[in-house]
Formats: sequence, structure tokens, C-alpha cells
Amino acid sequence: MPPPADIVKVAIEWPGAFPKLMEIDQVSNADSTNFYITEKAQMAQQLHERIQSSSMDMKLDALKDLANSSRDITFAQEFINLDGISLLTQMVESGTDFGDLLSFTLTAFVELMDHGIVSWDTFSVAFIKKIASYVCKSSMDTAVLQRSLAILESMVLNSQDLYQKVAQEITIGQLIPHLQGTDQDIQTYTIAVINALFLKAPEEKRQEMAHILAQKQLRSIILSNVIRSNKPINDEMAHQLYVLQVLTFNLLEDRMMTKMDPQDQAQRDIIFELRRIAFDVECESNNSGSFEKRKSMYTRDYKKLGFINHVNPAVDFTQIPPGMLALDNMLYFARHHQDAYIRIVLENSSREDKHECPFGRSSIELTKMLCEILKVGELPSENCHDFHPMFFTHDRSFEEFFCICIQLLNKTWKEMRATSEDFNKVMQVVKEQITRALTIKPNSLDQFKSRLQNLSYTEILKLRQSERMNQEDFQSRPILELREKIQPEIMELIKQQRLNRLCEGTCFRKISSRRRQDKFWYCRLSPNHKVLHYGDLEESPQGEVPHDSLQDKLPVADIKAVVTGKDCPHMKEKGALKQNKELLELAFSVLYESDEYLNFIAPDKHEYCVWTDGLNALLGKEMTSEFTRSDMDTLLNMEMKLRLLDLENIQIPEVPPPIPKEPSNYDFVYDCN
Repeated sequence: MPPPADIVKVAIEWPGAFPKLMEIDQVSNADSTNFYITEKAQMAQQLHERIQSSSMDMKLDALKDLANSSRDITFAQEFINLDGISLLTQMVESGTDFGDLLSFTLTAFVELMDHGIVSWDTFSVAFIKKIASYVCKSSMDTAVLQRSLAILESMVLNSQDLYQKVAQEITIGQLIPHLQGTDQDIQTYTIAVINALFLKAPEEKRQEMAHILAQKQLRSIILSNVIRSNKPINDEMAHQLYVLQVLTFNLLEDRMMTKMDPQDQAQRDIIFELRRIAFDVECESNNSGSFEKRKSMYTRDYKKLGFINHVNPAVDFTQIPPGMLALDNMLYFARHHQDAYIRIVLENSSREDKHECPFGRSSIELTKMLCEILKVGELPSENCHDFHPMFFTHDRSFEEFFCICIQLLNKTWKEMRATSEDFNKVMQVVKEQITRALTIKPNSLDQFKSRLQNLSYTEILKLRQSERMNQEDFQSRPILELREKIQPEIMELIKQQRLNRLCEGTCFRKISSRRRQDKFWYCRLSPNHKVLHYGDLEESPQGEVPHDSLQDKLPVADIKAVVTGKDCPHMKEKGALKQNKELLELAFSVLYESDEYLNFIAPDKHEYCVWTDGLNALLGKEMTSEFTRSDMDTLLNMEMKLRLLDLENIQIPEVPPPIPKEPSNYDFVYDCN
């Protein structure tokens, strides 16, 4: 009797084992998802057996296959259900495998843990010690070292208990040599581990850790071997340098939020020191002159120093922020840039009252402003790469930054011919000068200083005027009516652009429990705007991914809603553990059927706006993102200017003029006759 037509026989082979013939009932397995899961379960079972083989060659092949297969979440779930993680950790703890065997074991472990299925709290001290030992060895296989650093970073970030255990096993001194090599990946992972230890350290231990980092000359090692190396800095390294920069500046938060105690003699002595350096006065003995005379003399000097409270300047430092940090900056400036300090104080004390630039008040407000610019006290953002090389060029970079900026403030005050009523205006100009100078990412503090020289008050006025002309806003009634009339046409143009971008598609990172993510998926809209095509990728693509290579589909008609931020299913469980503020700003989800959803983390704010706008347009809803508003303003202004030129009967060509040809030679001669 012939077998039923629905039964199919499939032969499965794998290295070092007998082929297996399986019968599959196509009716009972018509659901491709069930078949896929069954296939992955069998594959997991086979690999679980093969990695325990006594043959080293078979074991190595199995571990290679396991490392590749573990990227798939369905396979990972099945392998973990077989207690696969425990098997891998036992293999590591036994310490019998080295080289490629160990490398693929750790790779598989990292991939499996990356899915967030298993809690990091489950690992033994023996396993932690083993991983730490690979990092501490002077010569270790690069792949093993890289995976070990990645595991330590994840342990520290994901578990306070594991942070304690890892911190006992590894010292900063053991990590530093990995920064002195030439492998940027190893350097990146090393800084990531240092950042993780810094981030999770209890507050009282952070200053101690900063002191150790200073002793080990971490800053100068990073400057020499990373920032000033011949290799360009990739995005992941830039992110880790940014995180280190943020965590270093956050050490200032304690002083920034500490009020001065007017009764504390040690703190008041700092103010006496500022007076002494400025006016070169010896501390008067208690008997020299009457109390009233001394009080009058102090009040006069404190007025010259530019404090708001001339009688008791300590009161000026009770405002938080910047608290005691402002006083620290002033003392640093007075001691380390004494000539500049004395010049500023004496220069202003000899001006007319209304034109003097108050050093004390300026220092306090400037310190507060610099803390805002550098976001002192805020946690690092998840996807930011905004590090400044100049802050890695000096052990006291914040104080040096202040010293440059306080001299800038005094210069700008003179250029503006400011009076005390103009104080806030001067501070606004100074803030603009500093932020504009920072945008070019100066390589050194001297380069930053040079950039500020070219940003005088006159130059700032020119830049403002130029920008105002470019962003001209037409407010007359006929113009406003015309804008209103052509707005729907422009909105339709923006909508088509958004939908065209969705048709091109975007590569998204997969959501992971580790910060470092190297798994991707791609999503794009079909040309007829009816279906979303999506699927997993092994690596980030160089161009568009064709529809037919994306296995999964979601009909647009099935989409119920688009939600963002905290309303997304994948964001509801996120806490403050790993600085999820940035993730929340880039998260959106497509909800369909009763409880199904497609979760996204956009690569940047622009892609987030393109996708949320495009999906809302598909659902017939309003596009409300900031980029839509910006595009609307830009296109409207351009259209308005073109129409106004048309009214003036100025012919606008259909095509741009040709680019002039390059001259055949550059031997230009000016004829003086």
C-alpha cells in the first residue's frame, strides 16, 4: 500500500553522525511556524549532544555551528530549555578547552545570553573567576579576550550582585594594558568594562575609583593610544569615550549640589585666599585696627571681587547648582592662572561702578552654565557619540575649561560695553560663543581658545543676522493667507516622501540585554503600500534589501495602531538601569490583531520621525513629528520665496546653471600694468 500523499520523508545529516530519515505529516504540520520550532528543537538536541563529543574535531565543528545557530531566538530558546547554558558554563569552568574551542564556547554563550532569556544572576563565582582570569592574562587569544570583556561588561551592568563579584576579581591595573595595543575592538570593550564598573560603583566609591584611574594615567593612555592613534574612531568607541566623559564630569555633581556653610571656617578661608591673591594683602592680626575698620575693608574688597553679598560672600555659594563647585573653580583660576585672575579683578575694580564685570557673580553663573552645557549629573544617553577630545588632554579639564571661559566672559563684557543691567544678555552671548566653539570638536584646549578668538561679539551678531535672514518669517496678512492655502499641497509632498522612504526600508538593531548589539533586522513597505515586509539579517546591509529576501509580512490593513515611547510593549519593562531615556525616545511599535506587535528601536531621531510619520500617514492619521514641522517650515518658506520672485517677474530656470569647467592650469598672473 503506497504511503499517504501528505506524508513526506526527509533525510537529515550532520557531521560525525548517522543520517536520520524522518516522516513529516504535511497536514498536521501545515503551520510553518510549528514546523520551524520542531526543526529548531531537533537541531538544539543534536548540537547539545555533539558539543559533548569526545572527538575534539567533532566538538569544534559542533561549537562553530552552535555559535552561528544561537543568533536565532527560536533555536536559543530550545537550546536553553535543554539546560544548554549550564553545559557551556561547566565547560568553561573545567578549563580543559583552549584556543578555538574556548573561543566558540564563549561566542555561543554571549549569543545565547544576548536574547535576555536567562537572568545574569544565576552564575557561579567559579565561572566569574574563570572569565576574569582570561582578561587578566598578559597574552590571550584575541577572540577569547574580546568575548570575556563583553561577558564582564554585561555581568556588571545587569546585576548589582555580580558587580560586587567582578569588582573583586579584576582591577583597573589589569585592564589598562589592553588599551595599549592596536586592536580597536579590544580597546572599546576594555573602556566599556571600565565604564560599567564606574557606573555601577556605589557613590562613595566613585571618587576612589577616579583617583585610581588618575594614578594609572588612564586619560593620557586613552589620548595616546586611542584618540591620537592613526586609526579613525568608530561609532562604538566614540560612544564609550562619550560615556567615560559623562561619568567623569558627573563626579562634579556632589560639589555642584553642596551648599556653602557660612559658619564653616575652612570654607570661608577659601574666600580669604581669593582676596589675598587678588590684592596681595597679609591676613591682618586681630589687633590691627578696630573691628569696624576691618569689616569695612573686607566689604570694599569683596565688592571689588564682584560678589553679590559684599558683607558675607559665603551666602553667594548657597545657591545650588552650582554650590561649592563655583568656589572650587574660582580658587583653581586664582592659583593656576594667577596673572589672568589678578588682571580681571583689578581691571574691573578700576572701572566705573556700572561698567564693572563682577568676577564673583560671573564665576557662579558661568559654572552653572558649563554644568548645563556638559549635562553634569545626567546619565549617559544610549546612542550618543558626542565626546570631546580636548577633555582628554588635561587632568583638570573642567577647571581649565572654566578658566578659558571666564576670560572669554570678561572679554565679551568689554566688547558689549555692558553694564550690570546687561548681565543676562552677556551670559546668553557667552553661552552661544562656547556652544558654537564646541561644535567643531577642538582637539585641544588651545584649539578651543583659538576658536573663541574668532567668535567675538561682532562675529556672533553677524552670524545671528545671517541666520535670521535665512529663517525669515513672513508675518503680513496676505503672506499668511497664501501660506495657509499652499500648506495642504506641501503636507501631501511630505507624506509622499515619508512613504517613499518606507518603501526603501531601514535596517534596525535588535533589542538586547547587552549594550553592544550586533544583530539586525530590516523592514520595508511594498511599492503598492499594502504590506510591510520584514526579516532578520546577519549584518548591517550596504544598500536596500529586496522584498523577496524578507521572509515575514504584515498587511497594512491588519495594523490597529502605532504607539511610541513608554506605551511600547518592549519599553514597559525598561527601568533606569541602563540609561533607557534615549531608547524611549527612539522606540515605537506596530500593534496588530489582539495582542501581536512589531517592536522597533530607530537608529536615530530622523529615522524615528520618518517611520512614525509614514505609518501614521498609512493609517490616515496626522503626521506630528518635529521633522514634519521642520520640513513644512523649510518647504513653505522656499515655496513662498519662489512665488514672491515670480510676482517680481524674475525668471527662475527649470534646471540649475552648469558648473564652471575647471581651468586647465593654475598659473594665474596678475598684470600690474
